[in-house]
Amino acid sequence: MNAHGFTSDIAFTPTVKAIQARKGSRQSYGRVEERGGWQADITPDLAAFIAMQTSVFLSTANGGGQPYVQHRGGPAGFLKVLDEKTIGFTDFSGNKQFITQGNLADNPQAFLFLIDYMNRQRIKIWGTARVVENDQDLIARLMPQDYKARPEQVILFTVSAWDANCPQHIPQRFEAADVAAALGERDRRIERLEQEIAELKSLRTSATRDASAQ
Repeated sequence: MNAHGFTSDIAFTPTVKAIQARKGSRQSYGRVEERGGWQADITPDLAAFIAMQTSVFLSTANGGGQPYVQHRGGPAGFLKVLDEKTIGFTDFSGNKQFITQGNLADNPQAFLFLIDYMNRQRIKIWGTARVVENDQDLIARLMPQDYKARPEQVILFTVSAWDANCPQHIPQRFEAADVAAALGERDRRIERLEQEIAELKSLRTSATRDASAQ
């Protein structure tokens, strides 16, 4: 059960709502609350979106409230939906600062920010997270196949609420692999067309030669 009156209350504190009221957006968000607020479970559409991502930003805060944002990346599918409430991923070995792990030890509140630049879509997910160490079965379940990274541990994120934003102000960018694939297909098409042109020229030359011989 969500501890808030509405799922969106995880972000819309009384102070936030007061500002919304002063700036004219509270009525609009109030209607969202009347319709049930934000989603609290991972839907099939959200699971599909998560499965496509190669990048995620994980936000935590220490016991004193100091925030920290860490980027995590990997091949599509490195973020795995384990059930309607849980997202898991392998935490690869890096610079060994362990700020996120320390923050989560003091304060389990966490936030995931996912952005798809190509389709200009972003997803915000509130919840809690915990680090799981020395669970080789879980690491094997979550580790991307054939990915050249060393697993350090696992992070499990429990979803409390999530919201999808509009595409306004999101610049459209494309993954290098997608651009390379598109350019490769273009080059292959050009090669086929050039071959067809060469064949047509050869046929025309042959036809001209035959006409002259007559």
